[in-house]
Amino acid sequence: MKLLRFNSLFALIIGMHVFVTFTPKAQEATEKVKLMRTPNNGIQPQAVVDERGTLHLIYLAGDPAASDVFYVRRAPGKDFSTAVRVNSQPGSAIAIGTIRGAQIALGKNGRVHVAWNGSNQAMPGSQSNSSPMLYTRMNDAGNGFEPQRNLMQSTQSLDGGGSVAADKFGNVYVVWHAAGEQKGEQHRRVWLARSSDDGKTFAREIAVDSAANGKLTGACGCCGLRAFADSRGVLSLLYRTATDMTERGMFLLTSTDKGKTFSGRRLDNWNLTTCPMSSVTMAATSAQNLAAWENNGQVFFAALNQTGGDLVKISAPDETGKRKHPAIAVNKLG
Repeated sequence: MKLLRFNSLFALIIGMHVFVTFTPKAQEATEKVKLMRTPNNGIQPQAVVDERGTLHLIYLAGDPAASDVFYVRRAPGKDFSTAVRVNSQPGSAIAIGTIRGAQIALGKNGRVHVAWNGSNQAMPGSQSNSSPMLYTRMNDAGNGFEPQRNLMQSTQSLDGGGSVAADKFGNVYVVWHAAGEQKGEQHRRVWLARSSDDGKTFAREIAVDSAANGKLTGACGCCGLRAFADSRGVLSLLYRTATDMTERGMFLLTSTDKGKTFSGRRLDNWNLTTCPMSSVTMAATSAQNLAAWENNGQVFFAALNQTGGDLVKISAPDETGKRKHPAIAVNKLG
């Protein structure tokens, strides 16, 4: 078994509990790979690394139906900081199903932004009595988080996990899929709440999903989606469709004007009549935006900046038929 070569230290979240730190220039599996339990036995961890190499980590703990979100950070060569609860109302997050956990992003001046699907007891709740889409950001002092806010003002029937993205220019985006004008996954829409003041205020959510073949793509109800803003401020949204309740491939939305307008591109096809309850991930180098997702039990990776022709995808080695929940990490050397 070979490991990829890396020339600098970085962290990668895997599975439900642990993350892996690859040592510099690791080549063989016999060299040191340190497996570490998420602090406090937390589950569904998500992490980002800032420009100084500090790891920012969130995770869930407690009752899966009424969880709490916790935040820790770890500077290079240091221990994890003391855990800080992110959600201002205890038990207002949900861990059921591995899809609906919290998501983290770093924005202007390194501010931490977190979004998550609220539990049934979360406040402020949704007007439709469905779970709310909650958001908070780190306070100005950097020692805690502001009171949580529900960004669902006009939408209802939140299901699969939402996402958050932020850029260095002060733009913050929270994205989720929810019911459309008619019932059914084939009519679900992708919704975006946008902030231009570093998360201080948000505009009312708008539907941003693109038409495919002249009709709505739908959104696979129990699948997560992902929002990502790169260093240029380009916003990418990746989600699983439910067109005609049978086409559940991945669809990419891209905005170069801070979420005002989007172009759409189908990345693959997957003829399936049931929801695969899948997740998706994105990361970026200085030149490319990378994504990974599942299709029929296999994980695929691709650079999203490709133009013209069919998308070039790379599959994980060998075939197992059981691969899910991919993660990507990129170091400064690309």
